[in-house]
Amino acid sequence: MDMPSFRPATTADIPAIVELVTSAYRGEASRKGWTTEADLLDGQRIEPGVLAADIARPRSVVLLAERDGALLACAHVAEEDGAGYFGMFAVRPDLQGGGVGKAVLAEAERIAREEWDLATMRMTVIDVRDSLIAFYERRGYVRTGIHKPFPYGDERFGVPLRDDLRFEVLEKPLRAGVAA
Repeated sequence: MDMPSFRPATTADIPAIVELVTSAYRGEASRKGWTTEADLLDGQRIEPGVLAADIARPRSVVLLAERDGALLACAHVAEEDGAGYFGMFAVRPDLQGGGVGKAVLAEAERIAREEWDLATMRMTVIDVRDSLIAFYERRGYVRTGIHKPFPYGDERFGVPLRDDLRFEVLEKPLRAGVAA
């Protein structure tokens, strides 16, 4: 596989990012990949206003992975509470399992470690997403046991199809000798 090129998103990219993220997580299109949340959530996955704020704020980048000008994947990388934060990770469903996601995650970790000098990367994952958590564990992330509530009632983040959703914080040290 040819490695994708990376660039930071601009506000002009918002419609394409919303389309990509929605296709990876919601509805029938998402079922082509393994990251679907279609059985857990309905509605939108990302709100354009939240995305614009993520693009604009300091020490935050919405990372795009492209090949020949085509958008393949994206992720949000930011500094939060002295650590890197990785979120809004989406790979086109027809490309999942082909290495693009691993490349995006590695680039996000590089940004946090080398450009922002951060020692740890954190993320939140819906804790019933066992295969997704296993993907991150294979890449050095550990479950912290710290849980955060799902934003029930805030449709900017989707419409829950079940009542037991919550997030778990995963962490990974980005430098040798740093405990997660």
